[in-house]
Amino acid sequence: MEDKVTIVGVRFDGAGRVYSFDPQDVVYAQGDDVIVESEHNIDMAKIVFGNREVERSTLLKPLKNVIRKADAVDLETMTRYAQREKSAFRIFVQKIGEHKLPMEPVKARSTFDGKKMVFYFLAENRVDFRELVKDLAQQFRFRVELLQINARSEAQMFGGLGLCGRAFCCSSHLSEFPKITLKLAKGQNLSLNSEKISGACGRLMCCLSYEEDAYRHLRRVTPAVGEPVKTAQGRGVVTDNNMLSGIVKVALERNPAAPQPFHRREVERLQPRREEN
Repeated sequence: MEDKVTIVGVRFDGAGRVYSFDPQDVVYAQGDDVIVESEHNIDMAKIVFGNREVERSTLLKPLKNVIRKADAVDLETMTRYAQREKSAFRIFVQKIGEHKLPMEPVKARSTFDGKKMVFYFLAENRVDFRELVKDLAQQFRFRVELLQINARSEAQMFGGLGLCGRAFCCSSHLSEFPKITLKLAKGQNLSLNSEKISGACGRLMCCLSYEEDAYRHLRRVTPAVGEPVKTAQGRGVVTDNNMLSGIVKVALERNPAAPQPFHRREVERLQPRREEN
């Protein structure tokens, strides 16, 4: 019998990856603010899902502990730190300019214990920021860490509304960024206009991956453009298809100039169906 363990799921900064933590026999509910042991610090996080049992073998690493539920004093502390983050960020921007580094400042975040400030930035390539770290460390009485992020992570941090009118997926419910390629858009017969298939971050929209399994199935069962088929009216070649409706247009051999519509169930494929990797 598999060894089971009770976990809760938490997020830091209200977005991003969900991490599993040990609730230590305390029951937590979704939305609770909690104090947890992070990799090197004590930090505040929010419960995404409450206590549940999972197989211990599914955990990638030993669990860190939820120390306790955050109280009013803890929340006040984080509010106070928010002011310190704003001040630190202004200095961060100033020092980047002084060092003339090719990086774009994004955010400053204090850990709950107040011992470390993490500065996030964007950059096209790797940046040698060692002198910048030394300069920042001389300015503050806490440890300094710089983290390079990408445009998607920036959108995840700040949130916003997508083209659909809903909150960004990355900042509302996604815990991992799916792998998105232009092939997904092509396979769904979408416009390849970058403005229509890109999110606010400038990258291809994460939601392109949501229906890919369904489209993969439809591509297997729907004759492709250029594919020879047989219909009740004779043989022909597919000139157009609509995977969602199932309608394919066939240029019949007897009248190729006027393609006729058929449902995919009404045509017989004359070649083996396509298989995808």
